Amino acid sequence: MTAVSLYAALLAILYAVLSVRTLRLRRRLRIAIGDSGDERMLRAMRAHANFAEYVLLALLLIYLVEIAPASAVLVHALGLALLLGRVLHAWGVSRSPEDFRFRVAGMALTLASLLVASLYLLLAHASGALAALAGPA
Repeated sequence: MTAVSLYAALLAILYAVLSVRTLRLRRRLRIAIGDSGDERMLRAMRAHANFAEYVLLALLLIYLVEIAPASAVLVHALGLALLLGRVLHAWGVSRSPEDFRFRVAGMALTLASLLVASLYLLLAHASGALAALAGPA
């Protein structure tokens, strides 16, 4: 089993929590669609949607890093950064008044996991291409 499966499972639980929270708030506020101008609904929707916007791509990149293959330490660091980033971001966006420190830290960790994974994969491809050009040793 891959390390990414651990982070995918944990992130799926967080996504379910954000989904249920949004659905409960909709029911309590009697808002069927949109946010009806209610800041609480808008914040719940954005925490949920922002999660969906970033997590799938980040998990895919981390999985590709893992099968590249990369060290387990790097894969776990990327997975932990993504998980912590998503928790912090959801917490920060959900607060009113908002504490931007959580939101900023969450996005920084999320983007760091995306960028580090992307750079690792680009470097792996570049080194593979160079090795192919050099021919058999």
